[in-house]
Amino acid sequence: MRLTTRTNLALRTLMVCAVNPETIVRKADVAMAINASENHLAQVVNKLGQAGFITTLRGRHGGFTLARPATEISVGAVFRAFEAELPFIECFSTDNTCPLKGVCRMSGHLARAIEAFYASLDPVMLGDLVACNDGLEAILSLEEGARLSQAARCAQEQKAKEDAA
Repeated sequence: MRLTTRTNLALRTLMVCAVNPETIVRKADVAMAINASENHLAQVVNKLGQAGFITTLRGRHGGFTLARPATEISVGAVFRAFEAELPFIECFSTDNTCPLKGVCRMSGHLARAIEAFYASLDPVMLGDLVACNDGLEAILSLEEGARLSQAARCAQEQKAKEDAA
């Protein structure tokens, strides 16, 4: 199985938003941070907005932010939103011209495998990918001050976990 570039860009875009929760993120900033074309990213941002993962703001000071907390955005849901419209194999397509149509038993197995793939990603939240991930924050944070405050917050959270144990 291979994920589309759009799905990859969608997850990266959401990570940028999650690392910069107090910032209205601009498409140009995301494109630079994740090494993507602004034109290609525009399609991804549009789909993320339609799917309810981000809230978009138009105008001169526009951009986008997460529509809900990163801890409530499932990676499986993001992948489904971007991958579900593309048939994995011809027999899942409405234009199926396979001569084995109707007698092949492989499609049922593939359908279960694909669902198992998504199900394994459902409990993974965007917040799990970015929380206290200093390396990711160093790359995706749009403000130097934000990087420093996030590092301090993570150090406090880690100390609290150690004290509780």
